[in-house]
Amino acid sequence: MRKQEVRSIIEKVGIVAGGPRVIAEEARFAADCVAKGGVPIVEITMTVPGAVEVIRELVSPMPQVLVGAGTVLNEGSVRQCADAGAQFLVTPGFVGLTVAAARKTRFADYAGALTPSEIMAASASGADFVKVFPCGSLAGRNISSAARPVSEGSVRATGGVTSRRRRTTFAPAPAALGVGGEMVSKDALKARDGDVISKLAALFVDLVRDARPISAAFTELVSS
Repeated sequence: MRKQEVRSIIEKVGIVAGGPRVIAEEARFAADCVAKGGVPIVEITMTVPGAVEVIRELVSPMPQVLVGAGTVLNEGSVRQCADAGAQFLVTPGFVGLTVAAARKTRFADYAGALTPSEIMAASASGADFVKVFPCGSLAGRNISSAARPVSEGSVRATGGVTSRRRRTTFAPAPAALGVGGEMVSKDALKARDGDVISKLAALFVDLVRDARPISAAFTELVSS
């Protein structure tokens, strides 16, 4: 899939599903469940044991799901993830060499950042998206303010995103949210309770859908 197609899907869905440390079979189960709930985008972090093989084992049998690599720290990991078939990668912070390596591949890439200076540097590097991380301590308006030097359409908020914080994180909403443990809970995964995971995914889809008109109105207000 071409980079622009990957980016378009991420922007349309508005959610990237993460989750607990998993093995390949658990990852397939979780990916299938969140996709049924309307989130066909999953991120396997490099902190997962055998992460590259987990990604490889997800990509081929699940063409309907975008599979990305998270916590990518160096150029070597970029190459490994590319060989495994990942379609986007995510760094926890801004590393110029890693972003440059990603741009040479088919990846859509997220460069991590938190402060306005970091966000500007990540955006200037040519990254497809800027990941504001960790955003748990930031309200939605603060995320918007921090990201104002760049296009909000290229910003993803990750780290501490929960349904309970809908008024602060979701409105005004960035282009996409990274949601982890609340969507793919360890308990539901252990019990293989797919209905719970699918319903949680659907809940976040609804929250993003409802927040986007508010976000558009807010952006128009602060830009006027």
